[in-house]
Amino acid sequence: MRPLAEKPISLSFIASLLVIMSIDYFIIWKWFEMPAFIAVWESVFVAWISCATLAIRYNLKYYRPQKEKFLYVKFVAAVLALLYCYAFALAMKKFFPEEKNYLTWLNYSLPIRMVIGWLVITNAGNRSLLWYDLQAQREQEARRKALEDLSREAELFKLRQQLQPHFLFNSLNSINALIAIRPQEARQMVLKLSDFFRGSLKREDQQWVALPDELQYLELYLDIEKVRFGHRLSTDVSCDEIACKSMIPPMLLQPVVENAIKYGLYDTLDDITISIKGWRDQGMLYVEVTNPFDASLQQQPHRGTGFGLSSIRRRLYLLFARQDLLETSASGNIFKTLIKVPQPYDKSDHH
Repeated sequence: MRPLAEKPISLSFIASLLVIMSIDYFIIWKWFEMPAFIAVWESVFVAWISCATLAIRYNLKYYRPQKEKFLYVKFVAAVLALLYCYAFALAMKKFFPEEKNYLTWLNYSLPIRMVIGWLVITNAGNRSLLWYDLQAQREQEARRKALEDLSREAELFKLRQQLQPHFLFNSLNSINALIAIRPQEARQMVLKLSDFFRGSLKREDQQWVALPDELQYLELYLDIEKVRFGHRLSTDVSCDEIACKSMIPPMLLQPVVENAIKYGLYDTLDDITISIKGWRDQGMLYVEVTNPFDASLQQQPHRGTGFGLSSIRRRLYLLFARQDLLETSASGNIFKTLIKVPQPYDKSDHH
């Protein structure tokens, strides 16, 4: 396991250690009425225990035992506390054999020292384990989120790329058919097609675009289709003032309009009008696309099995984690597609 970044000893730790040593010195000197030099050594013992907790903290940085081994860690902490206290007692007896009162008091206090030392070391170990585990979880969560974002962006990019090929093939076939009989219209369609795909390239790196810009981009697409279908295709585009200030993911409307043209024009010789209406309500942008279709045909748009509508539903889910942002309905020979795009909070929504 790669060790976490080392956290330097803070000034607060050093200050806290000095305060504890001072308190211990004062208690031993004044309360238990021991000599001042004995009080100094007792405060050094406190510093020794503190340094032991610091050593445990840095050791756990490189090795963090599994949960089933926590009992083993506590046992090691108890042994360390026993050894620290016993070694300190031996050292004090060796260097100060004449201090009989102190040595008697030391013998009586030794079990209490061991228990307190064990509690201090164990608590330091538990806190260090918790802190490092939380750090590891945060790093793992950050890596997981980064991977999810990369995966989501890759899928969004793939969905956008899949929208254009069949439209390009249809347009090229139409251009090929127009070259012989209406070369001027074929030339016009090539220019419009060039402008359309140039706009597509500019939008690849954009997460959001203004609704008027998206509608203008959609007009380029409709101009190309109008060259193909002539007077048979007309459109009615409208949006209120608040909706025109809204944002929308780029190239979200084209598959809906393409779906409307497919089911409205391909199987009939009649003229059709596709209506596109946008409005804003309670922090949500609504865009409704309405088109007629032949209800007597077996292939009906309300089944929603085409790639266009399924790609939009998938894009909206990837962007907003909601499955209710695309609705379709059919009434008689009229088919409606409603797209809902959540917007940032705006006070104008509540006026």
